[in-house]
Amino acid sequence: MLSLPPSLRVFVAVEPFDMRGSFDAVAGAVRRLELDPVDGHIYLFLNRRRRLAKALWFDGSGWCLLSKRLERGSFQLPEFRTDEMTVSVDGATFASLLAGIDFTAARRGWHRAPSGRRR
Repeated sequence: MLSLPPSLRVFVAVEPFDMRGSFDAVAGAVRRLELDPVDGHIYLFLNRRRRLAKALWFDGSGWCLLSKRLERGSFQLPEFRTDEMTVSVDGATFASLLAGIDFTAARRGWHRAPSGRRR
């Protein structure tokens, strides 16, 4: 389980990202989003099919680049406005997203009314 402090923000890029790049390419993509890659927050990028993810984080002494590929399915983003370039999520949502949890699959449960008979 991933444990992140509540002060840490996670920014998810809405547009697909070319996953061939490494630290500098991802940091450049963060700068193109008009964000600062050395501010201590996490920046998450997904490829077009949303099967690959890269997260960039600067801890003050160096870069950390996390890569994850799902064997089945795809990373599902929570609801967001279509005019945004990034979506800010909390640490729990970030951990759920990396675990491959599908936010769109949540369905409202229904219950049968009691029949009044006991067995």
